Amino acid sequence: MGYSLRLNHKKLSTDCSPDRNDQFLYLGDLRHRFQRRGLPIISVDTKKRELVGNFKNPGSRWDLSPRLVNDHDFRSDTTGVAIPYGIYDLLANRGSVVVGVSHDTSAFAARAIAHWWRQEGSGR
Repeated sequence: MGYSLRLNHKKLSTDCSPDRNDQFLYLGDLRHRFQRRGLPIISVDTKKRELVGNFKNPGSRWDLSPRLVNDHDFRSDTTGVAIPYGIYDLLANRGSVVVGVSHDTSAFAARAIAHWWRQEGSGR
């Protein structure tokens, strides 16, 4: 009858605002102005929360024997939750990671940027 297992395909576009491109033009202009003045241009992104504790991870290492870890990743077995923020300085072509244990909030993002500024940004 022509049936088979099918996946969804993202092909339909929704209507976009006529002003949508204006924000990208504005950001591009702002970036060029900062670049001409030698000011830092950073990109900030939060990454997946990671449980801190004796849990399996996808990495590997050279060792004489395997590291034994918990058989399940229960949050109740954690010593905390780490929230990494990646900060990339476009002009310096350098990236930094700030890891916190508070909640993933705008205040935490601002503290991560302030930490980057004290450690690296202000020196450049």
